[in-house]
Amino acid sequence: MAQSGTGGGAPTIVLVHGAFADGSSWNGVIERLERRGYTVMAPANPLRGLHSDAAYIASVLKSVKGPIVLAGHSYGGAVISSAAAGNAQVKSLVYINALMPDVGESGMSLSARFPSALATATDSVPYRTGDMSGTDLYLKRSKVQPVFAACLPAAQAYLLGVTQRPAATTAFSEKAEVAAWKDIPSWALIGRQDMTITPAQERFEAKRAHSHTVEINSCHVSLIAHPDAVADLILKAANAAGSTPRPGTSGSNGRIK
Repeated sequence: MAQSGTGGGAPTIVLVHGAFADGSSWNGVIERLERRGYTVMAPANPLRGLHSDAAYIASVLKSVKGPIVLAGHSYGGAVISSAAAGNAQVKSLVYINALMPDVGESGMSLSARFPSALATATDSVPYRTGDMSGTDLYLKRSKVQPVFAACLPAAQAYLLGVTQRPAATTAFSEKAEVAAWKDIPSWALIGRQDMTITPAQERFEAKRAHSHTVEINSCHVSLIAHPDAVADLILKAANAAGSTPRPGTSGSNGRIK
């Protein structure tokens, strides 16, 4: 059994969900990782803005003892790229159908370069919390399955729409100030049928990060539809933690078809 949460043991695996979702989206992956003996955490991503979300996840990481493998799905990829910066405990980054912005990029700037069906799949709703106000984005109910979850049964996709957590527009408009994938070895899963973040964008991001890359036939929510493939990639990152060449060095860019 893997021993996690101690200085010399196996890494703790921290999973960060994306927009329109919550930590339960990782349930199938968590089950498989824990079956292999790993300690797993899936903290709530606030979805209020890239900078504040990353600061929150960074504070969660500071509570973990020993090495960490940090994985993010979708917008969660942008969050982990910032949250892991400067944290020597984070040994591997794993991106699942994810945003991987460079310094100065945002989710919006990347989507302008790689347009997807998500652009017309959301509704904007004003919100207020005390003295703060802004705009939340919700997936249109009619777009949840075709754009977000086409590889899930209609009933399951419907429930995702009903229980979705909105993301503030600042989650996508704020520009990244750091990019941890430049210094930490990374793995990336690309969904060939992804309509939310295009496969072309995911390939571009993974290539420039020199990520170990796997492609599967999946829609955007591969962590729900294909938990075995997602867990397998995270396990590769966990097994390699501490011994993988840094990005840009020989052997750091693999591609599995």
